[in-house]
Formats: sequence, structure tokens, C-alpha cells
Amino acid sequence: MSNKIKVLIVDDSAVVRQTLADILSSDPDIEIMATASDPFVAAERLKEGIPDVITLDVEMPRMDGITFLQKIMSQHPIPVVMCSSLTEKGSETALKALEYGAVEIIEKPAMGTKQFLQEARVRICDVVKAAASVQPRKLVPSSLRHEPKLTADVVIAKPSGKAMIQTTEQVVVVGASTGGTEALRVFLEALPADTPGIVIVQHMPEHFTAAFARRLDGLCRITVKEAADGDTVVRGRALIAPGNRHTLLKRSGARYYVEVKDGPLVSRHRPSVDVLFRSAARYAGKNAVAAIMTGMGDDGAKGMKEMKDAGARTIAQDEASCVVFGMPKEAIKLGAAEFVMPLEKIAGEILRLCP
Repeated sequence: MSNKIKVLIVDDSAVVRQTLADILSSDPDIEIMATASDPFVAAERLKEGIPDVITLDVEMPRMDGITFLQKIMSQHPIPVVMCSSLTEKGSETALKALEYGAVEIIEKPAMGTKQFLQEARVRICDVVKAAASVQPRKLVPSSLRHEPKLTADVVIAKPSGKAMIQTTEQVVVVGASTGGTEALRVFLEALPADTPGIVIVQHMPEHFTAAFARRLDGLCRITVKEAADGDTVVRGRALIAPGNRHTLLKRSGARYYVEVKDGPLVSRHRPSVDVLFRSAARYAGKNAVAAIMTGMGDDGAKGMKEMKDAGARTIAQDEASCVVFGMPKEAIKLGAAEFVMPLEKIAGEILRLCP
């Protein structure tokens, strides 16, 4: 009996169905159970067998993906990954899907350079594996045959032995992945309007981060926006790293700001939590507090250890409150996390550490 993750692909484009099938089939731990051109065909496939994960298009004829998602989650919950085009309208709709129970969002794969397709493969396979691991009955092997995983060295040099002299201004850096959209909402909604400046890396495709920031901005007492190169990190505002760009914390005098730049995948991600955390270790040192939240993999663990070594205070979300206990688990294993606590206590702890 196969232990592979069985996937049902639902998309009205035959090209996308074939491309997704090729990408997912390249991973030894994943197999394609079936494909479907719309939710009605998908419903017939589900009568034949239940997949571990469904990849679901947002916009389709006869029935849209959001309506089908609601039916799935109300009748027979299955981990669903939304597959959306890189459009503002599509991103807004796909973010709505997260509220209805979708595990994650991926962008529709498109033809491009060899590097582009390899990066898309890594991202899509990782997301499907993470989605499968959300099911308590399913354990996902961590082995994935791929190109060597790069470290933050390719974007920013390691911090020097001495951290910058402390100023009165403190800064908070946060990393999250699968399950992070909801975790960040809970965290940010709990913060008062005068909270120290925050910089966040949430693994999410390009364009989706802008819509995500706007959604949070409407829910929170603090201001939330997608980070732009040169944005100042100020009290009462959270900056979310744009999808497909690395975001670093920098300092000029007593002023903190962000640098948004291109670069290769780091820890298999762009933006990378490791890159943000290393920059915080280098430019903020004891002035920083870091939190690492739910997500698959180990992005952020090494960067958090560098922050702790530089004198920063560090927090990891506990296993019970994580959708996927990957990133926090790796940080804890490295000895990078000073505190381990439930999601709902992280905001209060950060306020305690940043008086």
C-alpha cells in the first residue's frame, strides 16, 4: 500500500493541470490521484477515493473554487491548497479562501526559465506536503530531493561579534509560513496602537502580500502595510515583506528602516525569515525581539539563533497552537528560542519585553 501523499488537482486549464501534475509527480513522496476540470468533475472523483490534499483553482466555470471549498469543508474536510493567478483580484479572493479553511495559497505555475520552474517546483511541493501534515493521521517524510538549500550568506553577511549600541527604540521581527496568515491575524489584532515597529516575513506568493496587508490593516489597531524599500520601521506599524522579495532590517543612526531586494531562494524561500532575522541580529542586536510561528521547514531557526547570540529576546510558538510545528520546532532544537508559548500569549510577551 502506497504511503505517498495523494493529490487531486482541480483546474479548468488543461495546461495548468498537466504542469501541476508534472511538478508534483517529480517529488518521490507525492502521487496524483486524479485531475478534474471543474468542481462537478471533482465531486465524481471524490466518490472514487479521498485524496490527502486537493489543489483548487479559484476561478472556474459552473462553480467557483470558493463555493466548492465551502462545500468540502462543511461536508468532508480535506486539506485544500488554493491555486491562483498573480492578480490583485485573484489574491483578494484567495485570501478569503484562507478564512474558509484553505491551508495555503500557491501561484499558478507558468513557463519560464529553468531556475523559475525549479523554484516553483520547490514551493509547490513544499506547500502540498505541509498541507498533508495538517491532518493528524498523516505524517509527511521530510526528505525532498532538490537543489542544495542556500543560507542567508547569499544575501547578507553574518553579524559581527559586537551588536550595535542599544538605543531607546526597539523593533520586533516575526516569521511565519503555513498557517501563518491566521496566526498573524490573532497576534496583530491583540496589539495596541503604540506597539514597537514590526517587520514580518510570511511565506506567500508575489502580489498576495499586498492584499494580505490591506486585510490586516482593516482589522488591527496598528497600521499594516506591504513593505517598500526604504520604509521606516516606526511604532504603531507592521511592515509585511512583499512576496518574491527578501526584506532586511537596516539602521541609520537611531532610525530603523527596511531594504527590499532580489536574491536567490534562502532556506528554500523568498522572502526568507533567516534573511530578516540575520539582518536584525546585525543591525538591532539587543534592541530586537523575534517571534517564529507556525510553518513547515526550518526557515528562521538559524537566524533566530544569531539574534539570540546577539542579545535579542526570542519567542517560538508552541506545538499545540501551530498548524504545522516545523519552523518553531527547529528553532527550539537549535536552542534559539528563549521562550516557548501558545500563539495567544505571544503579543503580551512581546509587550512585556518591549516596555
